[in-house]
Amino acid sequence: MSFQFSKWKILPAGVLLLGTVAVGQDASSTGSSTQGTTTTAPAPKPTIAQRKENQQDRIANGVQSGQLTAGETSKLETKEAAINGETRADRAANGGKLTAAEKQQVNKQQNQLSKQIYNDKHNANTAQYGNSKVGQRQENQQDRIAQGIKSGQLTAGETAKLENQQKGINQQVKADRAANGGKLTTGEKKQVNKEQNAASKNIYNKKHNANTQQPKK
Repeated sequence: MSFQFSKWKILPAGVLLLGTVAVGQDASSTGSSTQGTTTTAPAPKPTIAQRKENQQDRIANGVQSGQLTAGETSKLETKEAAINGETRADRAANGGKLTAAEKQQVNKQQNQLSKQIYNDKHNANTAQYGNSKVGQRQENQQDRIAQGIKSGQLTAGETAKLENQQKGINQQVKADRAANGGKLTTGEKKQVNKEQNAASKNIYNKKHNANTQQPKK
């Protein structure tokens, strides 16, 4: 009887010991996994130049998708141009670099612009040009502008001016259609094409001049 008692008393102790070893292995495995995660270096914060390029890419995508109208794009690029101008002035005053306070200020301004880009891309306003020849021409001009933004051939200031020009043409087309039951007369189509020819040359010239969007770190 005493032998059986000892056997049943020892057995749970052995099971308990094995369980402890298993738990220890899980903990070790989990610990190594956690340790591997903690040793992973955090992603570095984007530089001023990277943020600037990212904002321009987002605007270009919005122009190409029609989420941003010419008027919205013009306002966004005007703000981007102002930030860029301020950054250049600060660099010039500090031997080509930005102070910590200046970097903080630029990031704050880019945060505000980022929110505006998001809001403008997700509001009810969209650029709908239709399948007419005039509409196709309007869309083609926007695609060329978007490509220029992405490639860096167009600066923010140049883009703002081009989009302001497109905004004027679009408003004229809209007003003419409203006055003629949704259509354009032959004379109005001729006038719009003339204005788009001038805008087309303007786009080409600004994409092929010496001004490029070359962001610095």
